[in-house]
Amino acid sequence: MKILLLGSGAREHALARALARDPQTTELIVAPGNPGTSAIATNLNIDPSVPEEVVALATQMKADLVVVGPEAPLVAGVADAVRDAGIPCFGPRRRGRPPEGLEGLRQGDHDRRGRPHRRGRRVHH
Repeated sequence: MKILLLGSGAREHALARALARDPQTTELIVAPGNPGTSAIATNLNIDPSVPEEVVALATQMKADLVVVGPEAPLVAGVADAVRDAGIPCFGPRRRGRPPEGLEGLRQGDHDRRGRPHRRGRRVHH
């Protein structure tokens, strides 16, 4: 199984280690990856938050699965674009429960509609 793993953090390193150990994994590419993932996979320098770049790479490598590690690509709609291209993807769609990156938008929506929700405040630096 050819797998494209998106991300560059410790979570993605742990995922890469687990995926690399799986006997069904025949090729593992991590984009953009980190020094740790380069020891167990091929790192490619693309922006994992740009749906077109991810779909192009997944198509080029004939990926059997795309795994989205970080939140930013999910917020950018990468999982949707990958699925729309007909490639299986591990990661929620944008239309589902919004990830943490959209929390402020969700709270504002609840305020506008008069829905109760946990109170919070935005802090701008």
